[in-house]
Formats: sequence, structure tokens, C-alpha cells
Amino acid sequence: MQYDPIWDKIHEECGVLGIYDKTVEIPRYIYWGLFALQHRGQESGGMALTDGTDIHTYRGMGLISSVFEKGVPEEDGHIGIGHVRYSTTGSNNPRNIQPLAVYTAMGEIALAHNGNLTNTRLLREALEDSGATFQTTMDSEVIVNLIGRSKKKTFEERIIDSVKQIRGAYSLVLMTKEKMYGARDPYGFRPLCIGRTGTGGWVLASETCALDAIGAAFVRDVKPGEFIEIGENGLRSVIFAAADRKQVCSFEYIYFARPDSIIDGQDVYQARLNMGREMWNETRYDADLVISVPDSGTTAAIGYAMASGIPFNHGLIKNRYMGRTFIKPNQKQRELAVRMKLNVVKSVVGGKRIVVVDDSIVRGTTSGIICKLLREAGAREVYMCVSAPPVKYSCFYGIDTSVRKELIAAGLSVEEIRKYIGVDKLHFISEGGLARAMPEMPKENMCLACFNNDYPTDIPVTGEEGEKYALEGKC
Repeated sequence: MQYDPIWDKIHEECGVLGIYDKTVEIPRYIYWGLFALQHRGQESGGMALTDGTDIHTYRGMGLISSVFEKGVPEEDGHIGIGHVRYSTTGSNNPRNIQPLAVYTAMGEIALAHNGNLTNTRLLREALEDSGATFQTTMDSEVIVNLIGRSKKKTFEERIIDSVKQIRGAYSLVLMTKEKMYGARDPYGFRPLCIGRTGTGGWVLASETCALDAIGAAFVRDVKPGEFIEIGENGLRSVIFAAADRKQVCSFEYIYFARPDSIIDGQDVYQARLNMGREMWNETRYDADLVISVPDSGTTAAIGYAMASGIPFNHGLIKNRYMGRTFIKPNQKQRELAVRMKLNVVKSVVGGKRIVVVDDSIVRGTTSGIICKLLREAGAREVYMCVSAPPVKYSCFYGIDTSVRKELIAAGLSVEEIRKYIGVDKLHFISEGGLARAMPEMPKENMCLACFNNDYPTDIPVTGEEGEKYALEGKC
């Protein structure tokens, strides 16, 4: 399984963006918007643009700055969509870069997808049996095949017909030469919002921070099970399906979303501050200092410090120029890599009882090394607080979690994890505390399946490598 064994994190999903505006430079605005969404995926990215006659795609591996290092495309059209990717189905491979653009009997269509389908294999096998061919190992290609093979008369009807057949998590942004479309799954797992430009155009984006980056005003979130059509006559909306409950991914608030975003009415920064406050209420640790594992644990650490009155300081400094790695190191190599990524400020932590705040523990490998680094720097005691409950189950909705056997909390108790990583005290926020941290997002509207096994949909049967590479042998 492809996993970053150095930086023990649950990885981001993807980010999508679409702009319909006849007065702005669409390629440049897509570029800026994707920059704002870069935290959601760093493996690849690209954009699809139209000149009114054809749809052209511009895609590449790496960060958006690398993909477009020679400048943004020169296109005069009024519609564009963009995508930043972290692979959750299909490998990190050039053939899997989005947006996808295909020719259909009704003309070209391009698609950008955030999420993960749970019935990919069944749909793909059925499509292959009927003569369809595939060029990628992404579940997203199943969607464009469904659209292309639909018998409905309009693109709008074909898209709705197709999304009614797929299951799982998806926020979609699509385009033809004339129109832009959006769709969000009936449970609302993945975020998608609507904005307006200052010149009367429309924007669809994974997060509100992308709207801010291009100077667009937030209008509203796309509703679960809602289809959006944007064209010459403005915006049209249709609810194509309804689920028995809303299920927004809780990790959007814990870790994925930028803290300056608002997801489904809940301010992300405030939610993370509140998580810190809740962890203080649940622990009441007697300590001298609060620090964070930067950057994802910082806001919750500040919240813990504010609630407790214990000073916050920067005890760990992050090297921002070390990227991700997929080497399979031994323990010594892993420790050296973490030391390259993080360094301890000895004058800050020396002789102190320290509360360390992090967003999650997946395998526990990095947490143990961080504890060791702090003790080497003279920390007297190390207490770790985690702003996610123990991750015990795999995600099938667009998060790259390990297969279940590799999740430390799937096999060990909290006390056993504490001993394994070597901290003096260990606390995971409770599900109730997590819910209280988000007053605008009722607990029943959050997906907590990776914590409690309460999957809101049917889930695929997985092998040893999980579902991520289930299609790798088929292309």
C-alpha cells in the first residue's frame, strides 16, 4: 500500500474548483483558486478550459506552481474547472491526473471529482461487459463513462442519471463548452460551496478559502443530493436524491480544511479552538507549557492554552521544505527523517511538563519519535492530546487511511498506545467533545465511521491492500 511512513498522517482528499464568468481571465483565476486549495492535494493538478469551440486540458504532476511554472494558458473562454489531487482510488500516476475530458455523442465534457465511490468495481465491471474501455484506474472515469453512455437527451439529464447510479462520496464540478455543473452526494460527505464574483459570475469550490482568494463572495453551500447548472440564464438547482441523514466528514474540521474556511456553516478555525478547549475540559492536565505538532495541531493547541491558562509556545519547528516521501525506511531512517522535518526548541521545552497537541494518530510511529525528541531536549514530562478520537476503521469516502490492520487504535487500547509512543499521558478527544466543539454542525450530521464503525452506506469488501488500488490491474 502506498503510504507515507515518515509523516504519520491521514492524507487530504482532493480539491475542485469551477468558474463561470465572461469578464475575468478564467485561467488566472482558476490558478489562484487552486493555489488556495493546494492543501487538499499535492500529487498533481490541472485545469480544463474552453475557447467556445473545444475543451482543452492542462495538467501535470506536482504542485500547481510546478504544473504551470511556465505560465497559465492563454484562453479567452468564460468557463474553466480545476483540480488538485491526492490519490484515494488509483495510484499517483500521470494517467490519473484530473480534470478528465472526454468526447461523447453530445460533445465534450470535463470533470473534476473529490471523494471516493463505494460501488466502483461493480459499475466498472458492468461498463466493461457492455464494451466500455478505460484509460485510468480512477473511480472518476466511471462517472464520465456513465455520462457518455446515458440515453438521456441533455447533458443535464445525463449527469443526473449518472450520479443516481454511483454510491459513496463525491463533490463534482463539470463543464461543457456552454455550461458548468456541480453535484454533491446525498450524504454531503465532501464539501462544495457556491460563490459570486464581483462581476456577476459564478464559482463552485471545495472550500470558501478559494472564494476569498479570487475575491468572490460566498453565497451558500451546495446541499447534499443537489445538482447545480450554471449557464447563460444563471443558476438552476435540482435535488436529485435524498439520504436519511447528512454525513459531513468530521476530518474536514479536525485536519483537512484550511482553518480560514467555513464548511457547511461551521467556522473551521473556531471548531479547532473549541476542540482544544474540550480537550482541556476532558483532561485538566497540570502542565507548564502547551505546544503543537505544526501546523495541523496549532489551532487546537491555542484553544487548549486559552482554556487552561497554561502558556502556549512554539516548541517544535517545522522544516517547510521537506516534502512527502514514500520510501519504506527502517526505524533509524524514519527517525532521521522526522528530525529533518521537526526540530525541538530546547530553551522552550527544557525542564517543563508539556502538553503536546496533534490532530490524529494513525500508526503511532511519528508520535513516538516526537516524544523521544522532546525528552532528549530536556522535557520533564510529555502529555499528548489528540483532537480526533482513536481512528479504528478504514475510510471509504475519500480519505487515504491505512488498511485496518495498520491502524494502531484498531489493535491497541489507549493505554497500550500510550506505552507504545512513550508519553506520560495520552488523551484522545471524545466523540461528545468533538461534537460540542462544532455547535453549528450537529453530531448526527457528521460522519464518524472511522472512529465508531457506523458507516452510513454499504462499504466494499477489501483485500489486504484496501480499496485504493483495486483497479490497478485493469489498465
